[in-house]
Amino acid sequence: MKNVIMLFTMVFFTIIMLNAAAPPTNLEISHDGTNVLLEWDAVTGFTTYQVYTCDTPYGEYVKDVSGTFPTPTSWTKPEPSQKQFYLVTVAGQDPVELGLAGDFVILTETGISTIPNSVITGDIGVSPNAASSITGFSLIMGPTGTYSTSTQVIGNVYAADYAIPTPTMLTTAVGNMRTAYSEAAGRIPVDYLNIGAGNLSGLTLAPGLYKWTSGVLLTTAVTLSGGANDVWIFQIADGITFETGASVILAGGAKPENIFWQSADIVALGTAAHMEGIVLGASAITLGTGATVNGRLLSQTAVTLDQSTVTQPTP
Repeated sequence: MKNVIMLFTMVFFTIIMLNAAAPPTNLEISHDGTNVLLEWDAVTGFTTYQVYTCDTPYGEYVKDVSGTFPTPTSWTKPEPSQKQFYLVTVAGQDPVELGLAGDFVILTETGISTIPNSVITGDIGVSPNAASSITGFSLIMGPTGTYSTSTQVIGNVYAADYAIPTPTMLTTAVGNMRTAYSEAAGRIPVDYLNIGAGNLSGLTLAPGLYKWTSGVLLTTAVTLSGGANDVWIFQIADGITFETGASVILAGGAKPENIFWQSADIVALGTAAHMEGIVLGASAITLGTGATVNGRLLSQTAVTLDQSTVTQPTP
């Protein structure tokens, strides 16, 4: 995680808490009756920072856009009418660590099905369910018994009942998938809360940590605009629905391997819809006819394809 500084400020006193391996030093907060001013020393290797506020010390911190940065290492805003708690971090998110789950373009626990012909680039796997839960692929067992192949998969197919060491490898990968889901869901502080009331259609989203307390809907297109090293994490308390032809557009060098969709319910892509990024799903992921994904589909239940195309990110 990035370096984090927490500053608890009240009307009559200030408490500063540090929670980072190498946090900024010489942190100061001052009040002049009109404005509040936060100042800190730079962290080596970082030039931009973010400030978050909350009305309680253990509540949900949200990016405070009401202030300004007079210098890269100071921030000010009008004095609030009530006490506030402040949290300062270096700008930007770290990618979510996938572990062995990142070796799969599709990984599920209960099954993968396709209505032929789909085109999948990368390895796919199921665990703890057996190979019988991988349907529509006309699997051909490999010579070692550790994997199978399919004309619809440019890669290998793995299942929990294949020969050693496949079962152990898949157990680890699924464990890593669940850990990644929890890590993405638990990221704080939130940069943007309930943007568009869950409707992303027509929006352009900067890098950052987004949270919705509802589901997310896309009827047209959403643009993710940022650099090659920028990260987007979407925390979604319900499901994700892409209607027919809806799409994610990347701009400015944004890469699908740095985009994480954490969804607590069903992810459904309609006919010819297009998604970019890594889906971490607690429930099913379904792709309609001709839907496409540049990224990974990591589901704690099942993935369903219908003449779909799923392509893992280019290294």
